Amino acid sequence: MELTATYIKDELVEQCKQGFVPGYEQLYRKYAKAMYNTSLRIVNNPDDAEDVLQEAFTDAFRSLSDFNYRSTFGAWLKRIVINKSINILRKRKFDLVDIDHPDVYARPEEDGIDEQEIEWKVNAVKSSIRLLPDGYRAVISLYLLEGYDHEEIAEILGISHNTVRTQYVRAKQKLLFLLKQGGLS
Repeated sequence: MELTATYIKDELVEQCKQGFVPGYEQLYRKYAKAMYNTSLRIVNNPDDAEDVLQEAFTDAFRSLSDFNYRSTFGAWLKRIVINKSINILRKRKFDLVDIDHPDVYARPEEDGIDEQEIEWKVNAVKSSIRLLPDGYRAVISLYLLEGYDHEEIAEILGISHNTVRTQYVRAKQKLLFLLKQGGLS
């Protein structure tokens, strides 16, 4: 039995589909900041994040007639933003580290540090995430900040589920190391 979800139609989206020009600006204002932040967490470059934002909205507005409420408009737009952000990383030729690579930074999992403690220090965490290599940053951002699970991240990045898990563990370890280096524990 296949389950499908239907989302309530967004009046603003429907107005845009009908050609109501001011609606486009309203949609942009409603979602731009969140989508910019989503992209920035992945690409780690304000100019690239701005480019992603503009391209994502352009594509979304051009494809608005294809939007059919299998998700919310915001979720649909976020998916476009994430895909475009990943493409920017690919253009930079970022490499997700092969899990069998001998030079991979790895530290044993440390006891006594829980994720809640890290969340209390949001600014320090955001700064440290920006210092992570592209591959680590992409995986940890998609998992912790965007709420995707490992299978979804594997599909988005085009890598195996095991590589995602390994990248996540190593990114978390590196993040904790950076936080400790910065005097946070």
